[in-house]
Amino acid sequence: MSPLLTLAIKNLWRNKLRTVLTVLGVSAGMFLYAAVQTMQHSLSSATEMNANDTTLVVYRENRFCPSTSRLPEHYLPTIERIDGVREVIPIQIAVNNCGASLDVITFRGVPADSLQKYNPAINVIAGSYDDFLNRSDAALVGRNFAQRRGLSPGDKFEAVGVNVSVAGIISSDSATDENVAYVHLAFLQQASRVGLGVVTQFNVKVDSAGQLDRVASEIDETFSSDQQPTNTRPEKAFFAETARQMIELISFTRWLGLGAVVAVLGLVANAVLLIVRGRVKETAILQTIGFSRLAIATIVLFEGLLLGLAGGFIGVFGAAIFFKMQSFTLGNEGQTLALIPSANVVVSGLLVAIVLGLLASVYPAWKATSKPLVHSLNA
Repeated sequence: MSPLLTLAIKNLWRNKLRTVLTVLGVSAGMFLYAAVQTMQHSLSSATEMNANDTTLVVYRENRFCPSTSRLPEHYLPTIERIDGVREVIPIQIAVNNCGASLDVITFRGVPADSLQKYNPAINVIAGSYDDFLNRSDAALVGRNFAQRRGLSPGDKFEAVGVNVSVAGIISSDSATDENVAYVHLAFLQQASRVGLGVVTQFNVKVDSAGQLDRVASEIDETFSSDQQPTNTRPEKAFFAETARQMIELISFTRWLGLGAVVAVLGLVANAVLLIVRGRVKETAILQTIGFSRLAIATIVLFEGLLLGLAGGFIGVFGAAIFFKMQSFTLGNEGQTLALIPSANVVVSGLLVAIVLGLLASVYPAWKATSKPLVHSLNA
């Protein structure tokens, strides 16, 4: 370890109370920053298209909330015959709240025997898929959904006027799957009183991402003169359009993140400046025994870096653990956004804390070395 770094650690340790309070303040600021970045990262993952996205959502034209989107189930074979369509699944959706909500309950009714074929990423981690197939009121509950509600296989629960029995807990590569409950299509059609033969939407998988626009246009043209015309969009574009309130809310949090950065910068700068002012004579003595001005400045920079790093470590990892344990979701217009901690957010948060610590120490470091040695000794 560098002697200058060792000296910086000792200087901070001599002022334990000030150091602890500063680290806690930095932790609070970086916790808020990491929380905002987690929301931003989760939103980007849910709305930004990439070459692996090959899913379209067929929705009722000029409708947003699932309760207002009603399409005839007999559209299914027509969609399947369109060139480029690989798989289609009809979905009935029931939600407890169509507005922006922190804790949304979403039921997805699907043909039970088609679910795993359409979505092979679904993995039953507790319970049994056969129990789901054999019981009409059974549900496969996403892992995060089950954690929030304290559900286990065999439990019963009721929401949105729908009573189900938990047949299994599922995990998936898709965050959406882990935050909904899958039930039998006919069961949900009857329970939500929309009637058999009516669904909320069709999810369509195409052969390649390059065919998304063509297939979407062809689907909408096919049903344009029907009594229930459609509006077909890529899945992530559909999410971005229908969850506008939620997206606007999360976009506003950027200002909170900026405020947290400014607060951390000011807090560390103030703490380091107080430390420097409290040891003017000590700094002068170090210079008289051979420490250069650069070495003195380096010690001050190390002190700011250590305060930023310690506070950043506690705040960033605290936020990651918090979101991991709580499994928060935001819902709007029947769409759910899982707030999932990311390694990218953790790494970027630590880097920001280090940079802020160094930046906040620049002025105190200059202040510590700018005063003439004679004046410092007479202070």
